[in-house]
Amino acid sequence: MSDRHFAFWPKGLPRHMSVPETDLFYNVEVSAKRFPDKSYLIFYDTKITFAEFKGEAERIAGWLQQQCGVKQGDRVLLYMQNSPQFVLAYYGILRANAVVVPVNPMNMTSELRHYVKDSGATVAIAAQDIYPQMKPLLGSGEGQGLEKILVAAYVDYLKTETDLKVPDFVKAPRQAINDAGVTLWSDALAQELQPGPVTVGPDDLCVMPYTSGTTGHPKGCMHTHRTAMHTQMGGYQWFSIQQDAVYLAVLPFFHVTGMQGSMSGPLQAGSTVVLLPRWDRDAAAQCIARYGVTSWTAIPTMVIDFLMNPKLGEYDLSSISRMSGGGAAMPEAIAQKLLDMGITYVEGYGLSETIAPSHINPPDRPKKQCLGIPIFDVESMVVDPNTFAELPPGEVGEIVTRGPQVFLGYWNNPQATRDAFVDIDGKQWFRTGDLGRIDEDGYFFMVDRLKRMINASGFKVWPAEVEALMYEHPAIQEACVIGTKDAHRGETVKAVVVIKEAQRGKVSEQDIIDWARQNMAAYKSPRIVEFVETLPKSATGKVMWRALQEKEAAGA
Repeated sequence: MSDRHFAFWPKGLPRHMSVPETDLFYNVEVSAKRFPDKSYLIFYDTKITFAEFKGEAERIAGWLQQQCGVKQGDRVLLYMQNSPQFVLAYYGILRANAVVVPVNPMNMTSELRHYVKDSGATVAIAAQDIYPQMKPLLGSGEGQGLEKILVAAYVDYLKTETDLKVPDFVKAPRQAINDAGVTLWSDALAQELQPGPVTVGPDDLCVMPYTSGTTGHPKGCMHTHRTAMHTQMGGYQWFSIQQDAVYLAVLPFFHVTGMQGSMSGPLQAGSTVVLLPRWDRDAAAQCIARYGVTSWTAIPTMVIDFLMNPKLGEYDLSSISRMSGGGAAMPEAIAQKLLDMGITYVEGYGLSETIAPSHINPPDRPKKQCLGIPIFDVESMVVDPNTFAELPPGEVGEIVTRGPQVFLGYWNNPQATRDAFVDIDGKQWFRTGDLGRIDEDGYFFMVDRLKRMINASGFKVWPAEVEALMYEHPAIQEACVIGTKDAHRGETVKAVVVIKEAQRGKVSEQDIIDWARQNMAAYKSPRIVEFVETLPKSATGKVMWRALQEKEAAGA
């Protein structure tokens, strides 16, 4: 493996990073001890100090242990938007020696059912606006295993008058939910229960983000305190960020980029996080100006919308010293527009399996539309996907990587775990499934995907998962999901569908679109449906999705 990328290693940074041999909650204890009265979270002008955060997270942990019987290694679902409660719940679960299973708040009941069943979770923490999606999985309704749900109202953390525009779902009054097995967040805190001792160490499981792939159902990526510690610490050290940095958190915390870069990294550093639960370009600009935001991680679609704001010139954005992101390449014109404002946008690359970045561009020498170079203690190379021989610069192959942040494997799925790794020269490498190349300077570039995936506004959509959900529609005989170009989202989701003969003429394309929207997360539900007589199939009867994808690309 070449070391040519070391020529452009960030100035003043050692190549090796010593990662603490502690559990993640220890970061809460340290920051609360060092900066007790400093704001960790700011939510529509309501401030929560590090000391307050520690106290409330411990009370959530006490409630989980004493009222729910949560013990070491148990999985607990976390289902809500960015909010103080998300962060408190995340660290409360960790303090209870348990494992966080973060779930996209856009997911619907049929999707949640898989997370509950697969993870074996019996306890969940949810926001009241989306609790109805989880309610059918509680108790005897579906018999899927949820016994207790802690329901939070975002309004509980609107304790300060604000002139920021607060979304209706955030300011909605707290509901009195009397369902068996449900406890309100405010009531759990009021019990003031304290947890038992911390019993986990660096090699115990701490978080299990789910990802999909070529198979129909999402798989849990098993991460330990050690693997998670690596990327959350590596992120802020790579950019030489200090404790007095102020972050704007707009990327969702259920996803590893937001979780590590905008939530856990700042907590470990002792920095301040200004939270927005939903993207709002005016609120983002107001927060940057009001709190002197210095660091902001955002996807290209957010940045494009932000820069299109006709009122942008009214805000002082001079405090921003770092903008970064990933998930999709930043268009050249937008990167240049930021540069004209004195802001360099630094791109990175990572997966749920690497719990955020394995590669980032050097801040003082970034390249555009580039994944960057391997970060601290990470090895990466481009190989022939069939022979696994390393390829020279310029040649396209599969990106493989190994490092301290690579996951242990997929939960309860040993075959998928075996398939995800390959042995090359006696070392185990993780197969990213992404096709890329390395340039002469050792920078990595994405070329295509080896695995079947659609990138819609930075959200990864796995066609096999969408197809599995679509087969639940009584009129659908066959479905093949592909990506199609979209001016705003980059790519969007299209379903090519064969309707059962008895249903033809009774069901429209729009009916299928509407049904999908009601039964799966909005980002993955097909925006376009095309009815066809038959789907192309191979000699063995497999649907030839690639043929449909290529036809779509040619037509676009």
